[in-house]
Amino acid sequence: MKFVQIIGFETERLDEMRQLMQEAGQRNEGSTGGPTHRMLLKDRDKPNHYLAVIEFESYDEAMRNSDAPETGKLAEQLGALTIGERVYTNCDVLESGELK
Repeated sequence: MKFVQIIGFETERLDEMRQLMQEAGQRNEGSTGGPTHRMLLKDRDKPNHYLAVIEFESYDEAMRNSDAPETGKLAEQLGALTIGERVYTNCDVLESGELK
């Protein structure tokens, strides 16, 4: 079953965060495991509030990714760029599909 983690956060340094994420994605190109899809959402009602949606093939794959030293380092770097606490929501994907 696919698994999605949604991370809610606030930042005034989004460009720096996006750069870190792009660099991490480039390092992981061609490797097995890890995230399969990501999406970054900007909250229209709350300035500087964002949601990162990260998809994995399974919960187990997400946990393996979380345990990787590179993931811990990236989380630390991203955390330094946020305001306040990040909020994590862990979801099993029950249904997914294109509407058009």
